[in-house]
Amino acid sequence: MRKIISFMHLSLDGFVAGPNGELNWAKVDEELFDYVGSRISEGDTALYGRVTYQMMESYWPTAADQPDASKHDIEHSKWYKKAHKVVLSNTLNEAELTNTTVISDNLSDRLNEIKQQGGEDILLFGSPTATHALLEQNLIDGFWLFLNPIVLGAGIPLFTDIKNKINLKLLNTRQFASGVTELNYVVDRE
Repeated sequence: MRKIISFMHLSLDGFVAGPNGELNWAKVDEELFDYVGSRISEGDTALYGRVTYQMMESYWPTAADQPDASKHDIEHSKWYKKAHKVVLSNTLNEAELTNTTVISDNLSDRLNEIKQQGGEDILLFGSPTATHALLEQNLIDGFWLFLNPIVLGAGIPLFTDIKNKINLKLLNTRQFASGVTELNYVVDRE
């Protein structure tokens, strides 16, 4: 069965975005782009909340066509166009979207149906509100966290209103020259 993996940048004090949703504190460089690019190139499905999806959709479909497109822009744009997108939203109309499934109700049932389909793991990119909703329903199977060497003091937390403990098993870590550390966990449901 496919797994839903949360891919998130994180501050040392547990925030995934600043108080106004800003991510300008996340350290992203060529080393990290190359590493993430190789990891996600194996995936075939991206999961987003509506806000993150609209941000991605406004950039990635045409990012490779820009005259100053970086290697990362070209590679990720190609991946983004072929990946199936799943969006959690009560306002988007699926009929107007390409290669995209919109889920607005029965979240657990609909996502479990997708998890039963063939394919690679489902990557939940950012999307803190969607992540909180999935955590509430025990639908996240792993965390691919990029711990940034910064303390924000305030912002949007990764974990909030957790009702039941979540046991995690550390699969691996990786240190980057920028000071970012990858923490790769799977949810231990035993």
